[in-house]
Amino acid sequence: MKIRVGMGFDVHVLEEGRPFFLGGIQLTEAKKGAVGHSDADVLIHAICDALLGAANMRDIGFHFSNKDERWKGKDSKFFLKEVTRMLHEQGWKIGNVDCTITLENPKINPHIDAMKKVLAPLMNISEEEVSIKATTNEKLGYVGREEGMNAYAVALISK
Repeated sequence: MKIRVGMGFDVHVLEEGRPFFLGGIQLTEAKKGAVGHSDADVLIHAICDALLGAANMRDIGFHFSNKDERWKGKDSKFFLKEVTRMLHEQGWKIGNVDCTITLENPKINPHIDAMKKVLAPLMNISEEEVSIKATTNEKLGYVGREEGMNAYAVALISK
């Protein structure tokens, strides 16, 4: 059996008046939303990069360029489903993902179970195999000033 680990990172600017998507769900209580070519779901983008990196298949921008109009405003769940399909075509099975979101507001913990319910089936894994954690940046830097947010993800794949 071959086992690989990949790491993903994504960052997006936050702006008032934009919808806020994270982990495949919309958080309607957020006062700011992420700016991006697609729906700017920083968590899904980090997971995609972790999975693609583990399989040595480059990154999300290589496969879904932000210069391509086909992906403008696209729901990021599409990208995760496609990345999962691409990995399966190469014989890879996703074992688990472990993610950390860095954001001052809104609070993420009340939404983690809903995110796991959305993300797990997209990767053909159980909710138990999806770990999502959230932290603040203790008011430091662009995250602390609520100008942006980021997410980190680690993925284990095997074949």
